Amino acid sequence: MSLLRIILAVFLPPVGVFLTVGIGSAFWINILLTILGYIPGIIHAVWIIAKADN
Repeated sequence: MSLLRIILAVFLPPVGVFLTVGIGSAFWINILLTILGYIPGIIHAVWIIAKADN
């Protein structure tokens, strides 16, 4: 996992997702989750980053 992307995922979850997968469905889902609750946005972002690094 990229440490920079994980750090960005903690502070700005959509940015971490954007740097991993670009603008796609995961990015928009993460924006929605971050708006609804900051913690779900972080969890989703870390999950997307971890899944992409495998």
